[in-house]
Amino acid sequence: MANLKEIRTRIVSVASTRQITSAMKMVAAAKLKKAQDAVTNFRPYALKMQEIMVNVASSVGRDEDNIYAEDRDYSQVLIVVITSNRGLCGAFNSNAIKGAVQLAERKYGKHLAKNKIRYMAIGKKGYDVLRKYKVPLDEPNMEIIEQLTYENASEVAQTLMDAFATGRYDCIDIVYNEFINAALQKVVSKQFLPLLPEENGKKKGDKKATRTDYIFEPTKEHILRELIPQNLRLILYEALLDSVASEFGARMTSMHQATDNATTLIQDLTLQYNKARQAAITNELVEIVGGAEALTG
Repeated sequence: MANLKEIRTRIVSVASTRQITSAMKMVAAAKLKKAQDAVTNFRPYALKMQEIMVNVASSVGRDEDNIYAEDRDYSQVLIVVITSNRGLCGAFNSNAIKGAVQLAERKYGKHLAKNKIRYMAIGKKGYDVLRKYKVPLDEPNMEIIEQLTYENASEVAQTLMDAFATGRYDCIDIVYNEFINAALQKVVSKQFLPLLPEENGKKKGDKKATRTDYIFEPTKEHILRELIPQNLRLILYEALLDSVASEFGARMTSMHQATDNATTLIQDLTLQYNKARQAAITNELVEIVGGAEALTG
């Protein structure tokens, strides 16, 4: 059994760790509230924009001249993985990376065998892991996570759109954690480019996609070509908002569990300390009684 000094040192060390995890939990909770509000406020706008685009596209039909809807043979694929710049958020980062790897194996098995898949990491943790496994990587983007604005997201989206338009990539997918609530995040993979046919028109069996008789000016075709790049920017921005909110939720949950574990460990160490101290006191009493009997005997 460890001596009293060692147990006392461990109790102090665990107590200090508990203070840190508790503080990190409160910071994550404060940031989560802001990020959650951003996601909640943005989703209705994104859904309405998607509804308008679906309505316009369904009446216009598939635009063969639209570069972003061009159906090609996938000779080069890019998978964008959205993670965080910091750790201590449970399985948040590993789930996103695992989702990207599984997407490559499931959807692009032939391309993976021919080394026709590249990855782009948004977030330091994703970049570090992918670099460790020596997979083909594009230039990472780590600053956007710290300063997430629509303008910054639009720049990244435009970079991806340009890469597709110039033929550098024939398909671009996004993998990220979708925010459900503070304790639950779901890994989502979404095809960014080219636009799927059902995204340019009413989905089959979609009862929610209702037709509305809008008056368009100048023309539906012109509006559709303006809406598609805007919608692509919104898709990436929404994915980044979801990922940031999911990160704070995962970190808050992880730090809450760490704080509870530290409390339990302190209780166990305190019990162990009291038992060791009582054993030491008992041994001293036995020695004193034994010495007294020896003197009187």
